[in-house]
Amino acid sequence: MRFLLTLSLFLAASFNVFSQSKTIKLVIDPGHGGSDPGHVSNYSGHLSEKELNLIISKKVGAYIEDHLQNIEIVYTREDDSYPTLDERVDLANTENADYFISIHCNANAAHGVCGSECHVHSKTSTKAVKLANEIQKQFTEKAGRKSRGVKDTEDRTYSLQVLKYTEMTSVLIECGFMTNENEGKYLNSEDGQEDISMSIYNAFRSFVITQHPDIAFVKEKPESTENLASTTGGEGYTIQIMSSKTPLETSKDEFKQLGIPVSRNKLNTTSSYKYQYTVGTYGSKDEALLDLEKIQTNGFKDAFILKTGK
Repeated sequence: MRFLLTLSLFLAASFNVFSQSKTIKLVIDPGHGGSDPGHVSNYSGHLSEKELNLIISKKVGAYIEDHLQNIEIVYTREDDSYPTLDERVDLANTENADYFISIHCNANAAHGVCGSECHVHSKTSTKAVKLANEIQKQFTEKAGRKSRGVKDTEDRTYSLQVLKYTEMTSVLIECGFMTNENEGKYLNSEDGQEDISMSIYNAFRSFVITQHPDIAFVKEKPESTENLASTTGGEGYTIQIMSSKTPLETSKDEFKQLGIPVSRNKLNTTSSYKYQYTVGTYGSKDEALLDLEKIQTNGFKDAFILKTGK
């Protein structure tokens, strides 16, 4: 009997360790590259599509690596090379990836056309559609972009190889139209690239947290140890509710509705999002979790817990 109890405890502990160490794999595919520039802008000083795709892809990957854990990122290219479509598909399938995101920029003969799109192979692929919708939502709500919706093979009247033959949840993103003068300027600006990549990151983060509730994705680390330590008075936890490029007044109505004082911290970062907004000081993560749910249901669904102090 004692042996069976010991064995049961061992198996339970082993299972717990396994579940905590579980990871997912994401393939990020910067479209085009090398001898294939993709779309080329007519506007002076603007980058080609292949260059924009690589910049945005690397920013998305950097956000994920900086803020999340238990996610392995594989790129189909990390430089100005050209993997064929077959090679991109084979890489994703050989890696047994869980998710595949292909990043592109659009063009149209009518220069007034603008906005972002997400593409899936079929709208029967419920996970792909969910991820695509979340990306479009972030583009419109956080980046202020016009949404042209989620499209599949029937909408396009043709299939996309990297969506049709990849064996995992796959989405292709069109970040905007290079042929629209204003949107082209936006895509070529640091702020625009930050907005777009942050929106993709936020969408992917929300999506995977919902899809894999058994995996701890969010890293417990301070975004700015110096600033947070000074506001919380030592080790503990706080909740980040948002970040911004320019300073916002903490007396804003949307902050007041939380019923908890909001602190604004200036970050020492190369990102254009230089201001961080946090609420609460907590002695334990469990204590912070009690407020996190209330904060997320009060309009800050991307809020997350940060560990503070030294």
